[in-house]
Amino acid sequence: MKKIAVGFAGAGWMGKALLSRVVERDDAEVLALCERNPERASATLAEFGLPANRYEPDFRQMAERDDIDAVFVCTPNAFHGPQSIIALEAGKHLFCEKPCATSFEDFTRQIELERRNRSQITMVDYILHFDSMERRLAGMIAEGTFGKVTQIQVNYRHPVNIEGEKAWKLKADIMGDAIGMGINHAVSVLVSAMASQAKPVEVFASSMPAQVRPFEPDPIWSIQIRFDNGAVGFCFGNIDSANGYDAYHNVSGTKGAFIFDSLLDRPQKVRYWSEAETGGKWVYPLDRERCRREGLSEVAWPEDTSTPDSGDVIHHQTELCVDHFLTCIQKGEQSPLSFVRSAIVAEIGWAAQMSSSLRRPIELPLDYEYARSHFANEG
Repeated sequence: MKKIAVGFAGAGWMGKALLSRVVERDDAEVLALCERNPERASATLAEFGLPANRYEPDFRQMAERDDIDAVFVCTPNAFHGPQSIIALEAGKHLFCEKPCATSFEDFTRQIELERRNRSQITMVDYILHFDSMERRLAGMIAEGTFGKVTQIQVNYRHPVNIEGEKAWKLKADIMGDAIGMGINHAVSVLVSAMASQAKPVEVFASSMPAQVRPFEPDPIWSIQIRFDNGAVGFCFGNIDSANGYDAYHNVSGTKGAFIFDSLLDRPQKVRYWSEAETGGKWVYPLDRERCRREGLSEVAWPEDTSTPDSGDVIHHQTELCVDHFLTCIQKGEQSPLSFVRSAIVAEIGWAAQMSSSLRRPIELPLDYEYARSHFANEG
């Protein structure tokens, strides 16, 4: 099998983690590394045993090389949109770190380019899609374990690292907005969990200025999402401060409920009840011994079940997300996380910003012309 030739942009914290996953594979080869810091690029190439001449300072030149099949964009947020557009226009398959863009114009251009060339594989790295607990929860909802879901809450409250060169996360022109910076992790999980039962139809949101650290964009968000079956989702988001990483989940349905609390010890992190599976009794599936004592061993989850316990997303299935993207290329099958297929996650972010500014609900799917006019005026 021909190796997938990769051009990789960004050798920061997350970039290096993803780069390591590409380098360790037998079916891909990194032919170029684009990095704005030459010293870091040199050190990274040496660390991964790649030739020094694979450093490429110019992103466009890398993306337009005939010998490159796929491009990874793992640079600071504001570069995601422009660089992904260059790569798509050059006909490359594209892996893009979230957020997919920090400008609405770039977002709509990404959608247009993917629709124009269906053979290009694209993926936005909403990495919690690959967390085993999140996949299990989505499956349980799809199977009706909790009946009809009427309310769902997923939080993302985590003081993102702004030390040293990561101080760019404070700046609106580079970071973009707090939803794209991290809160969209919770939004993507919420939408994915509900996908089998309902579609989002409205967003109502409010935001608050920084209270602890000097973020330029509002870092504190409360986002309500209404679904077409009457259910409501809610997300508390805060990248300014938090007492630990809060990825709290609460699902309430007509025949059961589910709670995940990242701040508890592992045996207590997950609990749920279901008329069908537990006879209405709350169970703790990560506590295998307790399940055994209570005669419920069949509901215990595998010991290697991952849960989104921290903001260190390197441990949130980087291997699986890279494998997914490269496998999609090999099979010629578009990813469910492509720009088009995951557009609703980004749309909720844009709608939340509009709602907070206009102080009213915003309907989904977005009216792109109206949104384009709004953000042009806001800018």
